[in-house]
Amino acid sequence: QVQLVESGGGLVQPGGSLRLSCVASERTVSTYTMGWFRQALGKERDVVATITWNAGNTYYADSVKGRFTISRDNAKNTVYLQMNNLKPEDTAVYYCAARPLYRSDYTYWGQGTQVTVSS
Repeated sequence: QVQLVESGGGLVQPGGSLRLSCVASERTVSTYTMGWFRQALGKERDVVATITWNAGNTYYADSVKGRFTISRDNAKNTVYLQMNNLKPEDTAVYYCAARPLYRSDYTYWGQGTQVTVSS
């Protein structure tokens, strides 16, 4: 059973930056597509960014393009989300998720980390 643990959330002022990290318990995730999702209070969970196993392909939601960057270090079983120029509407719980090669859905999820953007 793969476990994912996020960290790096917190309170930041508008225009500020945060870097989220997600560490996986098993090296097998180096072959998985990884994603960051977020869920604001009272809203559905939405995809923020995804990255393929070799970082060859990335995807970003329109709302974060040019501000967020997803990356991974397979040697450390870790995926990152660098968030710059944060806006109040970025406030949400951010989740890391892993999608095995043989699956069409994200099978493994972290517990989430809160990001609050407020002055």
